[in-house]
Amino acid sequence: MFGDIMGMMGKLKETQQKMEDTKKRLDTVLIDEESNDGLLKITLTANRKVKSITIDDTLLEDKEQLEDYLVLVMNKAIEKATNVNEAELGAVAKDGMPNIPGMDMFK
Repeated sequence: MFGDIMGMMGKLKETQQKMEDTKKRLDTVLIDEESNDGLLKITLTANRKVKSITIDDTLLEDKEQLEDYLVLVMNKAIEKATNVNEAELGAVAKDGMPNIPGMDMFK
Protein backbone atom coordinates (compact mmCIF):
# COMPACT_ATOMS: atom_id res chain seq x y z
CA MET A 1 0.00 0.00 0.00
CA PHE A 2 2.68 2.49 1.06
CA GLY A 3 4.79 1.53 -1.94
CA ASP A 4 1.83 2.21 -4.23
CA ILE A 5 1.40 5.68 -2.77
CA MET A 6 5.11 6.42 -3.12
CA GLY A 7 5.00 5.15 -6.70
CA MET A 8 2.03 7.39 -7.48
CA MET A 9 3.74 10.39 -5.85
CA GLY A 10 6.85 9.73 -7.93
CA LYS A 11 4.76 9.49 -11.09
CA LEU A 12 2.97 12.76 -10.24
CA LYS A 13 6.29 14.52 -9.61
CA GLU A 14 7.61 13.20 -12.92
CA THR A 15 4.46 14.41 -14.68
CA GLN A 16 4.81 17.82 -13.05
CA GLN A 17 8.36 18.09 -14.41
CA LYS A 18 7.19 17.03 -17.87
CA MET A 19 4.47 19.72 -17.72
CA GLU A 20 7.08 22.37 -16.88
CA ASP A 21 9.35 21.15 -19.68
CA THR A 22 6.41 21.22 -22.12
CA LYS A 23 5.50 24.78 -21.10
CA LYS A 24 9.08 25.88 -21.78
CA ARG A 25 9.05 24.12 -25.15
CA LEU A 26 5.75 25.80 -26.06
CA ASP A 27 7.55 29.15 -25.74
CA THR A 28 9.49 28.10 -28.85
CA VAL A 29 6.47 26.91 -30.86
CA LEU A 30 5.33 29.77 -33.09
CA ILE A 31 1.78 30.28 -34.35
CA ASP A 32 1.39 32.54 -37.38
CA GLU A 33 -1.90 34.13 -38.34
CA GLU A 34 -2.70 36.77 -40.92
CA SER A 35 -5.67 38.63 -42.32
CA ASN A 36 -7.29 37.22 -45.46
CA ASP A 37 -5.65 39.90 -47.59
CA GLY A 38 -2.26 39.56 -45.88
CA LEU A 39 -2.18 43.16 -44.65
CA LEU A 40 -1.75 42.19 -41.01
CA LYS A 41 0.38 39.32 -39.69
CA ILE A 42 0.72 38.22 -36.08
CA THR A 43 3.03 35.62 -34.54
CA LEU A 44 2.40 34.19 -31.07
CA THR A 45 4.04 31.45 -29.07
CA ALA A 46 1.90 28.44 -28.17
CA ASN A 47 1.89 29.97 -24.67
CA ARG A 48 -0.01 32.91 -26.19
CA LYS A 49 2.75 35.52 -25.99
CA VAL A 50 2.95 37.98 -28.87
CA LYS A 51 6.26 37.70 -30.73
CA SER A 52 5.62 40.01 -33.67
CA ILE A 53 3.01 42.08 -35.47
CA THR A 54 3.50 43.19 -39.07
CA ILE A 55 1.19 45.91 -40.41
CA ASP A 56 1.02 46.90 -44.05
CA ASP A 57 1.34 50.67 -44.54
CA THR A 58 -2.12 50.89 -46.13
CA LEU A 59 -3.71 49.97 -42.80
CA LEU A 60 -2.02 52.91 -41.09
CA GLU A 61 -4.27 55.28 -43.01
CA ASP A 62 -7.49 54.00 -41.39
CA LYS A 63 -7.37 53.66 -37.60
CA GLU A 64 -10.76 51.94 -37.33
CA GLN A 65 -9.89 49.38 -40.01
CA LEU A 66 -6.57 48.66 -38.30
CA GLU A 67 -8.31 48.13 -34.97
CA ASP A 68 -10.79 45.73 -36.59
CA TYR A 69 -7.97 43.79 -38.24
CA LEU A 70 -6.06 43.57 -34.95
CA VAL A 71 -9.06 42.21 -33.07
CA LEU A 72 -9.92 39.62 -35.72
CA VAL A 73 -6.40 38.37 -36.38
CA MET A 74 -5.40 38.37 -32.69
CA ASN A 75 -8.47 36.35 -31.76
CA LYS A 76 -7.76 33.78 -34.49
CA ALA A 77 -4.10 33.54 -33.43
CA ILE A 78 -5.00 33.17 -29.75
CA GLU A 79 -7.50 30.44 -30.58
CA LYS A 80 -4.90 28.50 -32.57
CA ALA A 81 -2.26 28.93 -29.86
CA THR A 82 -4.73 27.83 -27.18
CA ASN A 83 -5.60 24.68 -29.14
CA VAL A 84 -1.91 23.75 -29.49
CA ASN A 85 -1.23 24.56 -25.83
CA GLU A 86 -4.17 22.53 -24.51
CA ALA A 87 -3.41 19.56 -26.77
CA GLU A 88 0.25 19.42 -25.72
CA LEU A 89 -0.33 19.91 -22.00
CA GLY A 90 -3.35 17.60 -22.06
CA ALA A 91 -1.30 14.82 -23.63
CA VAL A 92 1.37 15.13 -20.92
CA ALA A 93 -1.24 15.18 -18.14
CA LYS A 94 -3.10 12.19 -19.55
CA ASP A 95 0.09 10.19 -19.98
CA GLY A 96 1.23 11.00 -16.45
CA MET A 97 -1.92 10.16 -14.53
CA PRO A 98 -1.43 7.17 -12.23
CA ASN A 99 -3.90 4.31 -12.47
CA ILE A 100 -6.21 5.19 -9.57
CA PRO A 101 -9.47 3.25 -9.42
CA GLY A 102 -12.41 5.52 -10.17
CA MET A 103 -10.20 8.22 -11.70
CA ASP A 104 -10.36 6.90 -15.26
CA MET A 105 -12.11 10.07 -16.39
CA PHE A 106 -8.66 11.44 -17.30
CA LYS A 107 -7.80 8.54 -19.60
